[in-house]
Amino acid sequence: MGKRKFNDERIMDILKEHQSGMTVTDVCNKYGISEPTFYRWQSLQLKNVGFDVKRLRALEEENRKLKKLLAETMLAAATLSEMLEKTSNKESA
Repeated sequence: MGKRKFNDERIMDILKEHQSGMTVTDVCNKYGISEPTFYRWQSLQLKNVGFDVKRLRALEEENRKLKKLLAETMLAAATLSEMLEKTSNKESA
């Protein structure tokens, strides 16, 4: 397989131009791509949208769990710090 002329981000930009009102023919002529290539990209984008949504939800859930874990860890550290301070004060008195 040859080197790709357009990376994924650039392909998304090209597809967005069509979504903003430019005709498929005009987009293809502007970027020197064939209409079948354009429609293949569009099809792949539609398939990936569902995957991206699932991945986003999974990442959001993981982020929520990590934030909760961080908060619990910070609370435990603060509690231990207070206990250590009280213990140190009793020993020095």
